[in-house]
Amino acid sequence: MTVWMPAADPSSAPTPRVEARAPVPPHEAATAGTLEELVRTHLPGLIRYATVLVGDQHTAADLVQEVLLRAHQRWRRIALTDRPDLYLRRMVTNEHLSWRRRWHVRMIQPTGDEVLARHAGAAGDLAEGHAEKDAMWQRLAELPPRQRTVLVLRYYEGLPDVETAAVLGTSAATVRSHASRALATLRRTDPTNLETR
Repeated sequence: MTVWMPAADPSSAPTPRVEARAPVPPHEAATAGTLEELVRTHLPGLIRYATVLVGDQHTAADLVQEVLLRAHQRWRRIALTDRPDLYLRRMVTNEHLSWRRRWHVRMIQPTGDEVLARHAGAAGDLAEGHAEKDAMWQRLAELPPRQRTVLVLRYYEGLPDVETAAVLGTSAATVRSHASRALATLRRTDPTNLETR
């Protein structure tokens, strides 16, 4: 870029000064590394979240990859939001709930035992613990997708109702309603609860 500097002497002509490169507009400078930083920070959590939603780590990685490709295309708009990380989580949720993914993920399959073991505390009998986990996965798989998503966001990701509602694009009251119905269904189908039989 050429910038014309004023002449020091009235009899001389202005002198050109060549800058090495053009300055980057502020909105591009702010977003140039932001998506990369956001992915670097939140990718493990996004994959973990998607794994719990779909029940398979490989399918979850595919789902997150598709979401990140779309996020890259729309990054300028996403960067303007208050919480781009929540926006990405909402994109993962929407992709999971979309009809285009249903053909690929017909049923929830439990993740490997090593993944579940990392999130569980010490158990007395390992076989009993695995049986309980498998039974819980089966019961979670029977829940409608939105109810399962609410339980994952609330209990696995630890999000409050307001942030869960932002991810799902609903109100906090709807989130509480989905959670209440899902928990009632889980209580009803709990084989250890003799009162509900």
